[in-house]
Amino acid sequence: MNIRLAATLAVLSSSAFAAAPNELNVYASRPLDSWHIQVSDFETNKTLQGDAAEISRQVKVPDSVVTVSKSTKSKQHDALTLSFNKAWYASLRVDGGKPVDLRPYLAKGVLALDVNVHELSDGGMTFKVRCGENCERSVPYLIPGREIAGKGWKHLVFSMRCFYRDGDDFSAVTQPFALDGSGIGKISIANVRYQLKGTPNASCPDYKTVSVTPDKLNESWSVNWWTKRHEDKLAEAKQLGKSAQVVFIGDSITHNWEKEGLAVWNRVYKPLNALDLGFGGDRTENVLWRLQHGAVDGLDPKVAVLMFGTNNTGHRQEDPKTTAAGIQRNIAELRQRLPNTKILLLAIFPRGEKPDDKLRVINEQVNAIIAGFADNQKIFFANINQAFLEKDGTLSRDIMPDLLHPNEKGYEIWARAMAPELNKLLP
Repeated sequence: MNIRLAATLAVLSSSAFAAAPNELNVYASRPLDSWHIQVSDFETNKTLQGDAAEISRQVKVPDSVVTVSKSTKSKQHDALTLSFNKAWYASLRVDGGKPVDLRPYLAKGVLALDVNVHELSDGGMTFKVRCGENCERSVPYLIPGREIAGKGWKHLVFSMRCFYRDGDDFSAVTQPFALDGSGIGKISIANVRYQLKGTPNASCPDYKTVSVTPDKLNESWSVNWWTKRHEDKLAEAKQLGKSAQVVFIGDSITHNWEKEGLAVWNRVYKPLNALDLGFGGDRTENVLWRLQHGAVDGLDPKVAVLMFGTNNTGHRQEDPKTTAAGIQRNIAELRQRLPNTKILLLAIFPRGEKPDDKLRVINEQVNAIIAGFADNQKIFFANINQAFLEKDGTLSRDIMPDLLHPNEKGYEIWARAMAPELNKLLP
């Protein structure tokens, strides 16, 4: 047990929390006093004020329909149901009341609830808890959620450590529970409560090791294409064989060499028989899974260009040290599988409009760490980020329209800025 967690648990066992109830009912036929139920989609929030609240016909997602309704488990209106169709994002939240102190429940406590997954074959689900200002912790539940779909009510118990990170402050929680969905699904919940003690029956990733633990990308929007793309890329790699001089490995920013960056790719990298191993949404653990399942087997490129980690930041607001550890683990895997290949490790590209954007700051902290991975013999580091930025550090939508992914102009900038570094490493 680390020192910070031990200290926290020691505090939580003190008499200051002796008055905490054994159970804190977040939703038991109704929400906590002064709280309300809120439904959200990608663009809008609504409060449940009757038996149902619906959000539909939005500008950015016109086909999306998200509904929260009162439903029945044991008696009328003792449950809530979140239904979502073609939704980028859907959420059922307990929100807006007097902040609650969840610190007494961190030491040995659990979050317990009853769940009925009616439909999730084309959807995903996640449980979330806010832990302070700009702090949110989540437990993804797509795979187990699909396993229990259609099997009626299940009682789930999560250890509170699933939601705790070193340094988190749960003293004034403004959102003690949220169920998020995406894609297509229908999920009911009831009897949501925190307990001072309990025996967990649901697992969660270890936030300290998830970035280095190989896994597929299990998101509602990825499971139908991710494995097939991996298989297609295995076939492409086999066809190229040792003729591939450069391999790009990364996430959606690399993936999109095949889309917005295709014209630049065909002109600059296709003559090198380059291979694009970018997968939209990938985090470090997903890249690692691909490497361990044959992604570069049979290749012997002169250079491998690596750039990923921004999804560790965007999806989990991960500690820069654990994201860097995931990148380092991938480098080690690549060195083992491609011992003759030189690695050009790029700094994670800037995101967000301004230099103080929270996610950009996290990425820059990762970059400061991974710069030290270079040995200038087999591993080389390059930070070309300034090429994308204005003099004042702002990121223009003229280069990255969503402030994350480059357009064709952005890919031109990438190729031009990287060329001196890449040319040094190519014969």
